[in-house]
Amino acid sequence: MNFKEINISEILLEYFNNNESKLKNLDEINQLLKNKCGINQFFESEVQLEKFNNFILNYNDTVSDVNRREYGDFQTNSKLTYKTINYIKTKCSGKDFEFILEPTCGKGSFIIAGLEAIPEIKKIVGIEIYLPYVFETKFNILEFFIKNNRNLIPEIDIIHANVFEYNFEKLSNTTNQLVTMVIGNPPWVTNSELGSINSNNLPPKSNFKKHIGFDAITGKSNFDIGEYVANMMLKHFSNHSGVFGFLIKNSVAKNLIYEQKNNSYSIGNIHKLNINAKKEFNTSVDACFFVTTFNQESELICKEFDFYSKKRITTFGWFEDNFVYSIDNYKEARDIEGKSQFTWRQGIKHDCSKIMEIEKSNNHFINGFNQDVNIETDLVYGILKSSDLKNSKTNEYRKLTIVTQKKIGQETGYIKQKFPKTYQYLERNKEFFDKRKSSVYRGKPEFSIFGVGDYSFMPYKVAISGMYKTTHFTLVFPSNGKPIMLDDTCYFIGFERFNSAKIAHYLLNHTHTQKFLKSIIFPDSKRAITKDILMRIDFLKIYNFINFNSVKKELEIELDEWEEFGKLLNYKTENEQIKLF
Repeated sequence: MNFKEINISEILLEYFNNNESKLKNLDEINQLLKNKCGINQFFESEVQLEKFNNFILNYNDTVSDVNRREYGDFQTNSKLTYKTINYIKTKCSGKDFEFILEPTCGKGSFIIAGLEAIPEIKKIVGIEIYLPYVFETKFNILEFFIKNNRNLIPEIDIIHANVFEYNFEKLSNTTNQLVTMVIGNPPWVTNSELGSINSNNLPPKSNFKKHIGFDAITGKSNFDIGEYVANMMLKHFSNHSGVFGFLIKNSVAKNLIYEQKNNSYSIGNIHKLNINAKKEFNTSVDACFFVTTFNQESELICKEFDFYSKKRITTFGWFEDNFVYSIDNYKEARDIEGKSQFTWRQGIKHDCSKIMEIEKSNNHFINGFNQDVNIETDLVYGILKSSDLKNSKTNEYRKLTIVTQKKIGQETGYIKQKFPKTYQYLERNKEFFDKRKSSVYRGKPEFSIFGVGDYSFMPYKVAISGMYKTTHFTLVFPSNGKPIMLDDTCYFIGFERFNSAKIAHYLLNHTHTQKFLKSIIFPDSKRAITKDILMRIDFLKIYNFINFNSVKKELEIELDEWEEFGKLLNYKTENEQIKLF
């Protein structure tokens, strides 16, 4: 235990100096401190007490810093903790809280706010993995009681433990008769971020969302530590009478509501209050205060507000078996909810941009290292990125890419025979391909790419950025007789015929489709546009919603061309139904 990492005030120094004689005996000092502030087992051992005595004797106010990243450590300022506690009290007027649990208590700011706001509290438990913070919390509680004479002193346990290993089931069983407030600010990092620095502050190895196959490989099994902690709390305490309130990332709040359909926790009256994380924690993360009432009929929706103004933003969650961002808007546009007749694809992934992506300058190619590239043009295609999809239609591009395969896993030995210059260039830069970390290339032919198939070579495409919040779709058509590729930040559908692409493009940008998309897309998501979102657009329903006479002039097509597209949609729909049965 290194007490040099702990802040200690003049008030506490004076208190301990005044009780110097009791600091020599573990039982005496622990009893004194329990009587004063309610903390059980303030010092856990004679060794710990001895180190503290040495610390007091040689105290200076220089405090060493810790690795904030390892602990996901964004300590909550006192002003914010008081506001959150008071919001809960206002939201749950009439509840006389008896028990406060903070499962990742840090320096104890929520516990102090709880003591201030709820003088009748009977029991407090705080869990913290970082031992200096355990003592800082204890010292903050002790200082609170030195400054505030209270007749009622709660029983307090500040426990040095890994939250992922603590027995919350036992704690829940022994406190289920108490009106409970579970509150806190769990780590704002993911399990993979902690794993990358070999942190011990990790849950047991598990795919707790039960992802399988490719989803588990490519990152869907990665999860936020705060989400894991929140689920533990809801699992063990949602049958208590009381309230849950966590400061968490917006993505975690969204996931909690999404998974609530399967989890069916006994929670209701769910609120998400968006905070300014830059102001409160000096970090650029979309975050909120997530609050719900325990021991309620299981609810599947959440009302979203601004934390400061309390202005209502939206109500999101489950509506008729669909997960949506705005239930009000969804009600107006849900008639096109369904399954897309066209399969949305992500563009080409190669993870070797300095080599695979080139530019044309004065009739020759230059790669990402500003080196001249002397290759055949047969495998060279124009490529668009998310930032290129700004216009309604385009066949212009800034960069080109080498497309080594026509389908995933295709052998690439043909390049050596048919395109020797291209092969020599790739072979010369083989080290860059070998350094690619993604497991999708493992065991695949050399110079393999991913996200490629017959669809990549369709001449006409309707594409959308997966990186931006816009729901604008771009019509992409060939350049110099060759199809233009999209990179893996984009999603697209491909067509052999221009008229089909033109009609699909129109349907997707129609105001009714746009309203539907805005009702189901969460704008603060890291990647707001996903394949799952796009596959919910039923083209046949949009097609039937629109009258041909209203679009004939705009699309410059004849009725037979419009009807032919409708037949294509019906054919795809019928064949999909046949496959299902």
